Amino acid sequence: MSLEHGTNHWGTNPNDPIQTAVAAIETAIGDLLAMDPIYWRTSQKKHLLTQLEKLRAQQDALMLRVLAVSGDIAEETGDKDASAWIRAELLLDKGTARAQIKLATAVSKQDLVAAGLAAGEISQDKARVITKTLDNIAANPTATSEDLILAEKLLVDYATRLTAKELQIVGRRILREIDPARFEDAEAKALLAEEERARQKTALRVWDNHDGTIGFNGILPISIGMRFKTQVEAWAQPRKQRLVDKGVSLPPWERLMGQGFTRLIETIDPDALPRHGGDATVVNVVIFLEELRKELGTATLGFDETNGHTITAAEARTMACNATIIPWVLGSDGQVLDAGRSSRFFQPIQRKALRLQQKCCQAEGCDMPPEWCDAHHLTAWALGGRTDLKDGVLLCPHHHRLAHAPGYVHERLPDGTIRFTRRP
Repeated sequence: MSLEHGTNHWGTNPNDPIQTAVAAIETAIGDLLAMDPIYWRTSQKKHLLTQLEKLRAQQDALMLRVLAVSGDIAEETGDKDASAWIRAELLLDKGTARAQIKLATAVSKQDLVAAGLAAGEISQDKARVITKTLDNIAANPTATSEDLILAEKLLVDYATRLTAKELQIVGRRILREIDPARFEDAEAKALLAEEERARQKTALRVWDNHDGTIGFNGILPISIGMRFKTQVEAWAQPRKQRLVDKGVSLPPWERLMGQGFTRLIETIDPDALPRHGGDATVVNVVIFLEELRKELGTATLGFDETNGHTITAAEARTMACNATIIPWVLGSDGQVLDAGRSSRFFQPIQRKALRLQQKCCQAEGCDMPPEWCDAHHLTAWALGGRTDLKDGVLLCPHHHRLAHAPGYVHERLPDGTIRFTRRP
């Protein structure tokens, strides 16, 4: 029976069962949106959230079912699939649309997955995990068609009790669960192949945002990635705990992790780094003498402005305390006046001595433990300060930056602590 029979002059058919059902859904959602959930009972909120999640899965099931037979839409648009129409009409990226169509095709071949979606028992994310796992099993020469059927049944059952990420972990060993004797070696080989693929995927992109920040993203093998995550968290967690202990509201965890990563980079032992460009791995900072003398001077991070980046003189002085840098001080006509001094870092034995003398950050009122502090030159090393115990003081990263910030002055009190005062 044609659904277009009885189309009115608006191009719709009042008797179209599809349109009638969609209109009922829209009306029901409209009724719910007209209510204010702030007045709802807790039990009502919990029940609605549960039902909405189930309805979301059923909506996805319906969309995937339609996409699986959307070849006529592709014919109409002249494209190889319906993604061009989806991009134009629904304003979804073509890649996203094609991923949906691919999933729709995969789900249409798996009756149990399709039934789980239609019943609202498994989500689209879980369906994607299951179909991808089943594709991998189908490509496994050791697996049989019976294994594939049993794997689908087990995965759909697991999907009702696990999150998508947990389901993905289970999927990697589902064949071993089916037949341990037959698939144990196959699983080990698959794991080795996965690790090799991870090494091949390893990548890092770094770019200049031209707003004072550097952006980066990358992919690491799981063994390295977890070490990276753990090390960054090791630097971020003490800051979080200190703020909690002081009753200070916490910044976003992402910011704390960013600060932790910063500290990880700042504290890398330069002696452990490889040689780079024929020399030790260092950063060069070029600054003119008149800029060095200014409170708001600037310097170049790198050898020249064309290939380097402009930073403040205060930041350069901060780096000179605890980063691997060589400062080059130039005269007005560009001649080199100072090419740095070799003893620019506090040696490990000196840091141990400072830790014995100074039990925490020496800023007045700060109790950051010494292991999280920098060794700071009271007379800035970049301005001629000496790297010795008399001129050394432990400061937490926050107060270390204040020590070099032009907006603050600091003085050493009789008890040895450092008092910071905002410059008038």
